Amino acid sequence: MIQELKLLNKANSYFTAGNYEKALFIYSQLCQEFPQNIEYPIYPIFCDIGLEDHKKAQSLFDYFLISKEDSLESALSYVKDIIKAYDGDINEMSKIMKDISIQAQESLEAIQYEDFNKLIESRGSFKLAFEDIMFSTKVAISSKDQFFDFLEKLIENNFYSTAYKYLDGYNEFFTYDNKIENYYKILESKQIDNIN
Repeated sequence: MIQELKLLNKANSYFTAGNYEKALFIYSQLCQEFPQNIEYPIYPIFCDIGLEDHKKAQSLFDYFLISKEDSLESALSYVKDIIKAYDGDINEMSKIMKDISIQAQESLEAIQYEDFNKLIESRGSFKLAFEDIMFSTKVAISSKDQFFDFLEKLIENNFYSTAYKYLDGYNEFFTYDNKIENYYKILESKQIDNIN
């Protein structure tokens, strides 16, 4: 069991780093070794998507890891619907777009940080609010304070690969800030924790 968990964490770590070939190899091993585990077959599909669309794969992966804590079956079902839509099923795509919160549909490109905070209030938690928008909307950051606040909330709620993406996307604006380096160190330590 420990070996199984170690392998899964190692594969997940490769995945979040964007090394889809290595992740795929380990996920495939897990599928062969533990065919009764209903969770494992979804991971190679994430890797296939990652080879085509890194951003989409990382968002799906983040969503799955967070939502499977509440219910593995419904997380698998929802992610499979999204993958079906991603593969070109127009009806599925429409259905999923309707499922995503009204707030997200009103701003498919970006949501201002102030508005995102209002969404957090109305949903009752950062995790729920972010899940509502993560596939359709980017959070528009307009100050260093907003950026750091948002990063901390992403890390607190285990959205590690998304936090990496925002760090990589914004760090050129704040290159001389030591906090940026600290966030990278925190995220690296989270990756290391996943491996051990």
